[in-house]
Amino acid sequence: MAIKDVYQAVLDFEEDSIAGLIEKELAAGADVDKLLQEGLISAMDAVGKSFSEGELFVPEMLMAAQTMKEGLKVLKPKLGAGGASSAGTIVIGTVKGDLHDIGKNLVGMMLEGGGFEVHDLGVDVEPKAFVDAVKKHGATIIGLSALLTTTMPAMEETVAAVKEAGLNVKVMIGGAPVTKAYADKIGANGYSEDAPSAVELARSLAK
Repeated sequence: MAIKDVYQAVLDFEEDSIAGLIEKELAAGADVDKLLQEGLISAMDAVGKSFSEGELFVPEMLMAAQTMKEGLKVLKPKLGAGGASSAGTIVIGTVKGDLHDIGKNLVGMMLEGGGFEVHDLGVDVEPKAFVDAVKKHGATIIGLSALLTTTMPAMEETVAAVKEAGLNVKVMIGGAPVTKAYADKIGANGYSEDAPSAVELARSLAK
């Protein structure tokens, strides 16, 4: 048994067995941070790369992300005690008026797989709820999702609310109708077209 087995379990979508693998590693004295970084995060980076290269598709990415999440459940209670470092804290949600969540859920799981602490506010989220969540969790990044052109203005309202609140937080946006030009127009700090690029963007914004 080794950390590479945890890594491989994510790539092989072994959702039912990954928790047991990680528990065995922990019992054998494996380093919590290494299990996180070299087991789960490295595997999700590889999944993201394969998706970007057209070797994997959304269903496989979801299966890998779900497997990673099962492993994370075992590691999470140990992270604080083990001194493992978080990549940052992110609040995500689908904006006011929009009830779509598949893309947002995938982004959330990929961000968790990338080492971020993620607080998912769900769908139909008011601008004030994003502002309140940033204050509550000490988040440095907000991720906004919209799947309808009719709900995109809620992104602009949220960016405005964040600025009005004087929060030192970066805003990233995404969703089928969203573009980089729109992100620039509303004053967002970044745009990503898919879940793997959302992780890369979040890492660059967290620096």
